[in-house]
Amino acid sequence: MKIDAHQHFWLYTPEEFSWISDDMATIRRNFLPEDLQPELQKLQFDGCVAVQASQTLDENYFLLGLAEDYSFIKGVVGWVNLQSDTVSDSLSEFASQSKFVGVRHVVQGESDPEFMLRPAFMKGIQQLAQHSLTYDILIYHHQLPMAIRFVEKFSDQPMVLDHIAKPDIKNGQGFDNWRKNILQLGSHSNVYCKLSGMVTEANWQIWTPQDFRKYLDTVLEAFTPQRLMIGSDWPVCLVASPYEKVAQLVTDYIQTLSQHEQNQILGVTAAKFYGLE
Repeated sequence: MKIDAHQHFWLYTPEEFSWISDDMATIRRNFLPEDLQPELQKLQFDGCVAVQASQTLDENYFLLGLAEDYSFIKGVVGWVNLQSDTVSDSLSEFASQSKFVGVRHVVQGESDPEFMLRPAFMKGIQQLAQHSLTYDILIYHHQLPMAIRFVEKFSDQPMVLDHIAKPDIKNGQGFDNWRKNILQLGSHSNVYCKLSGMVTEANWQIWTPQDFRKYLDTVLEAFTPQRLMIGSDWPVCLVASPYEKVAQLVTDYIQTLSQHEQNQILGVTAAKFYGLE
């Protein structure tokens, strides 16, 4: 099974997607399953995991509705207010839907350097396990120390790092520190990593596969193929690259691995982690 473990669908409005800046104007439009399906079919992907892009409960309903209509959407990673007193009710409601597989919070957008360590947030995280839900970690590279302290408190909670923590690939700065933190994060066996969101951290106009080599080498060392999964970050990736080229960045890199290890990265790991049907 080949699975794109990270992509988005949305109905664009300037208010809800204010994070899409002027230099990303090409993705200021709707992106729906009929736009992605031909790309998946061209590369023989069996399906995808749709991840929240807006922190509203309404988006959960929107994505679950799409997943009901399109069988290739194998799972939905949504959003709930993990700090709310009623988080248990929200988790119960959405976890009752078989394709609701996990939760994500846009921690990269939080100014509090201790956000993930807030007691209320951690209390919400504690409730994911009883609903068999995963957690997607979305952070910038400078937030890795916080994430390390966070995962140390939840050794039994399945988590996955999105976009290899967004290192500064464009300028090549801070690599040694990023590598040290990634290796430490990867030492926790319950933490996985998505090979996603890399092209948008590079120079959008002139990146080459070599720009990513040392980053890919690091996450492969830290997580091994058993805890790595390919993800496109479509349609965000389109500001820097077509879908096929984003996928090829990973598929070319893993050619030296065994077929079994390639299969893990291309879908087996994602299916296992998210419990996809």
